[in-house]
Amino acid sequence: MDKKLINLFKYGNVVIPLYFFQNIQQFKLELRDFVFLMYLYNKGDLILFDPSKISEDLGISVKEVMTSIANLCDRHYIELKVVKNDKNISEEVISLQNFYEKISLMMVANVVNEVKTDTSCFDFIEKEFGRTLSPMEYEIIKAWIEGGNSDELVKEAVKEAIFNGVNNLRYIDKILYEWGKKGLKTKEDVENNRKNFRQKDDQEENEELFDYNWFEDDEVDDE
Repeated sequence: MDKKLINLFKYGNVVIPLYFFQNIQQFKLELRDFVFLMYLYNKGDLILFDPSKISEDLGISVKEVMTSIANLCDRHYIELKVVKNDKNISEEVISLQNFYEKISLMMVANVVNEVKTDTSCFDFIEKEFGRTLSPMEYEIIKAWIEGGNSDELVKEAVKEAIFNGVNNLRYIDKILYEWGKKGLKTKEDVENNRKNFRQKDDQEENEELFDYNWFEDDEVDDE
């Protein structure tokens, strides 16, 4: 590795989140470009395009800075844009919006790969909701499954929510929580619970019917 790049580690600090470090191979970047990307990430969303300043910070030549910028632009990790600053003066900046979008997609893909489902619980929920799930929603569903809820049970909870006219994960989470308290772990358990509930309602309705004083009602009518 170029000795100039090593100066970055000697005289400066670049924080690389553990997630990025653990998934470095998925970036498919040369190490120099990856480090350069992490440098930009530490600077914020929009970084003033100043090759000389970046060169000084990283201890590499301006030519090397431009090479890394070109590589990252070609791979759609960053983008050069012209924006107006607080003084309404146009200036060229490096935008990391593409990078954030790539990371979001990467996180979603990782979640799906980590949680293997026979019938794709995620696809089922997206179909029922009629929209794409967010990365946060994927994490919530993943937590349900890792917490011991089967795909089958999660799907039943989704059906229950949709039947009640609700399509958000908070409501489904409450359903799963209540089922967990009752010891319901399978689709069969849920169906038996519903059946018992209906039978209980029918029994209470019949008891009210038989408890009614028909004779007293007749006496009132006679009067």
